[in-house]
Amino acid sequence: MSEQETIVVGKLGSSYGIRGWLKIFSYTEEAESIFAYSPWFIQVRGEWQRFELEDWKRHNKGYVAKLKGLDQREDAQMLTNAEIAVSAEALPALSDEEFYWRELFGMDVVNAKGYHLGTVTDMLETGSNDVLVVKANLKDAFGKKERLIPFLEEQVIKSIDRTAQRIEVDWDPGF
Repeated sequence: MSEQETIVVGKLGSSYGIRGWLKIFSYTEEAESIFAYSPWFIQVRGEWQRFELEDWKRHNKGYVAKLKGLDQREDAQMLTNAEIAVSAEALPALSDEEFYWRELFGMDVVNAKGYHLGTVTDMLETGSNDVLVVKANLKDAFGKKERLIPFLEEQVIKSIDRTAQRIEVDWDPGF
């Protein structure tokens, strides 16, 4: 399975107990949602390998999980810090008004006057609101190579066109 077909949804932590359990760090919005996806793909020595979840449970303020075929602590320890990915097709379908962050990456960002601000390269979660990281290939007329644009729907984000791969924003190119 190639990396382009997988979405990283978490990370394995250290082993827990002697029966092959591992601590789980979920990147999903609702932490427990990670356990709804199956199978998991875990990168072992640079290659994605398929694993089935045997069991999971809450442990203190986090989670631990048991993967099928990992029955010894030593086996589990070899996966410490490995990323957990799922097939992109395993993610729930969204309405036309909803989208995953990964869908925004690579989209062109223009303001209402048609000025090209750059391309979305990342998203930042700040607590108060998410932020688009928009980069231009070269410094533009305003001397900007990178812009951080708050992801505030209706206020700043005016439209997102999946087909055209374009986001229209109400944003001054001087910022």
